[in-house]
Amino acid sequence: MREQQNDYEMELNEDFLRELLLNGNIEEFREKYLTLHEYDQAQFYEKVGPDIRQFIYHFLSPQEIALIFESVEIGDEEYEAYLNEMETSYAAEMLSYMNTDDAVDVLNELDQEQRDSFLDMMDSETVEEFQELLAYEEYTAGAIMTTEYVSILENSTVRSAMAVLRNEAPNAETIYYVFVVDDLHRLTGIISLRDLIVSSEDTLIREIMNERVVYVNVKDDQEHVAQIVKDYDFLAVPVVAENYELVGIITVDDIIDVIDEEASDDYSKLAGISDVDDVDVSPFKAAKKRLPWLIMLLFLGTLTASLMSRFEATLDQVALLALFIPLISGTSGNSGTQALAVAVRGIATGEIDGKNKFKLLIREICTGLITGIVCGLVVVGIIYIWQHELIIGLLVGAAICCSILVATIAGSFIPLLIHKLGVDPAVASGPFITTLNDITSILIYLGLATTFISQIM
Repeated sequence: MREQQNDYEMELNEDFLRELLLNGNIEEFREKYLTLHEYDQAQFYEKVGPDIRQFIYHFLSPQEIALIFESVEIGDEEYEAYLNEMETSYAAEMLSYMNTDDAVDVLNELDQEQRDSFLDMMDSETVEEFQELLAYEEYTAGAIMTTEYVSILENSTVRSAMAVLRNEAPNAETIYYVFVVDDLHRLTGIISLRDLIVSSEDTLIREIMNERVVYVNVKDDQEHVAQIVKDYDFLAVPVVAENYELVGIITVDDIIDVIDEEASDDYSKLAGISDVDDVDVSPFKAAKKRLPWLIMLLFLGTLTASLMSRFEATLDQVALLALFIPLISGTSGNSGTQALAVAVRGIATGEIDGKNKFKLLIREICTGLITGIVCGLVVVGIIYIWQHELIIGLLVGAAICCSILVATIAGSFIPLLIHKLGVDPAVASGPFITTLNDITSILIYLGLATTFISQIM
């Protein structure tokens, strides 16, 4: 009830804000709108159309829009459309006010010509910061880090460190961690805001800093960085270059975006599509993303039909065998997908490493054997009760038992093999495992039937 009331109040507030915009009540709109939480500001900004947003651009400064733009939840391909709604100079100024890492994320989604047009309108210092981050390879620590952090020299006192902190805090992404460097700007330690507050003003930073610093390299994959932040419960992690020079930090809010992005990417691959479709994507664009995978699977599926044609003589002699083909292929496919999900999740979360990969395989083999035997016995009973055919029931039961075992092994082994080769294990997607299991299960089933055809007749 409370949630429904909040939604109703939000709708009323949105209608009121629209009315203020359309009536040109600048002062009242600014007063009401800017007191909202940044998330609510972003939600309103996204919901209204381009025509209404023109009023917002007129009523708010580029600096105020920058805070909103950092909170919007739009697709990467939509940034260009939103920026095109603004005057070029207005958009360039807005980008320059954004946090460096957020602005670079936006610029990375633009073509080179449009990116250069915005950079040409910014001051040289801002351009230098942006170009430094734009030079890093996508999906690395360098690409998602920010250069807006607080650093202090190790030979300074707490008093001077607090002065630095007060001066740099307004522009820093976080002040809860202060990073300690030497004269060459190499990372030597870290100190919390709490430690600075409770320490004596004349205390040297090197005496109270924590020298055991967990850091990441600019070239590290963003998934590795996310795992570090998750394992250590960090609010931010420092990023260093090859010579241990501190070049930036990655904050937990960016890591949340990475986790969401990686989860979406893995889900897409498991589903056999290039990426998860947004609800606003047109049917043609959605079909364009899905067709390559479907066509590849279609060609793989023809192998199943080709295999079945080789067992025509067996199926002609005992037509009842064909009745159970969907049952066997479906059951083995489900079992393989279950094993695949366990393996991919374990690799993604870091639970599966070099030591316990063999342990996982042994467990999955035993699991496949147990589930295969149980499912096989259940099928034998069902077929005997239903068709009064014990021999065929035993054949189907044996085929299901073997198919589940093979599918479980494949579902766990293939992702481990692909990961070993340095490829994302999620590409061993559900559709591929299912198609592979269709082929193997039919080979097993019809192979057994052909071998024991004399006992069936």
